Amino acid sequence: MLITDTSQIDTYYRALVERARDYIGVFFVGVRTTGVFCIASCNARKPKLENVEFYSQFKDALDAGFRPCKICRPTENSHTAPAMVVAAIDLARHHLKARITDWDLKQRDISPELVRRWFLKHHGMTFQAFQRMLRINHALQELKTGRRRREAGEHDSLHGLAYTYKKPTGSASSEAAQVILIHRFTTQLGPMFVCATEKGVCLLEFVDRRALETEFNDLQRLLKAPIVDGENDHIRQAVQEMGEYFSGQRTEFSVALDLPGSEFQRSVWQILQTVPYGQTASYMEQAERLGRPSAVRAVASANGANRVSIIVPCHRVIGKDGSLIGYGGGLPRKRWLLDHEKRHAMQGQLDLLPSH
Repeated sequence: MLITDTSQIDTYYRALVERARDYIGVFFVGVRTTGVFCIASCNARKPKLENVEFYSQFKDALDAGFRPCKICRPTENSHTAPAMVVAAIDLARHHLKARITDWDLKQRDISPELVRRWFLKHHGMTFQAFQRMLRINHALQELKTGRRRREAGEHDSLHGLAYTYKKPTGSASSEAAQVILIHRFTTQLGPMFVCATEKGVCLLEFVDRRALETEFNDLQRLLKAPIVDGENDHIRQAVQEMGEYFSGQRTEFSVALDLPGSEFQRSVWQILQTVPYGQTASYMEQAERLGRPSAVRAVASANGANRVSIIVPCHRVIGKDGSLIGYGGGLPRKRWLLDHEKRHAMQGQLDLLPSH
């Protein structure tokens, strides 16, 4: 988690300045000016206190958008890594626009099982999850700092992540005018990405969602536009409304949406938005409301293709027997969201009761 206690921050900052080796792995420090995170003993030039953030876990720094420092190599050195793990990490670092598969590792005599176990034990994430965050954070940092090589008149965009993405056809001026803006913000359940066009919000996801890269690619293909760093009124409104939602002050959203998809998918997403706050529905109930009672599997697939979480509330869909079922943000988050809504819905009902 992000360290907010000022005395602890002062202690950690002194340890960073002194390169205190006994603090290795105790904290990870994110440097806003460079976009990297380090361990206590890093030999790089020390940043000013106002330019750093301290995290208790490796994954928290990744989730916040920082990349591992190439000097202190926090991925390996916060916990002494075996040679195979070091080799796998180096491979990921040098191939940021490719997915390193188990087959790729085996071709280099690296055990995928060993790498996977080591990452889960020491960092609470898989090597594949680490790769995804590394790729996304690297691309976003390039957008923010302008380091990506530009062709004349073109935007820097996230299409470096899109392995199958084709740049839209048409004039340079039309391409420049049609963009998808992306912004990262924090919530009680972790950081999220929000994307929006001039029409409305088209993506709202937790940054560690497994299918995030695929969703970025699909958006660029469907909207024939690149993803670029920035904000507009839709993004600012979405961030504000999400803050109100998490504080229990908002039960409905008014921000405009831009949801590219098939006619069937859009009809399912519309039905989703009618499930009341504090209540749930099953795939069967959704299919029946669509007048397609036999289309339960198709409805489930459309739910899974939803790219705007919470606002289009796929977390309110549960099993026919009342059990929790899959959720892109993870079942613990789904349970939290349902409990959060139920609690505030009940409080709202109590507030309406006459006082005596």
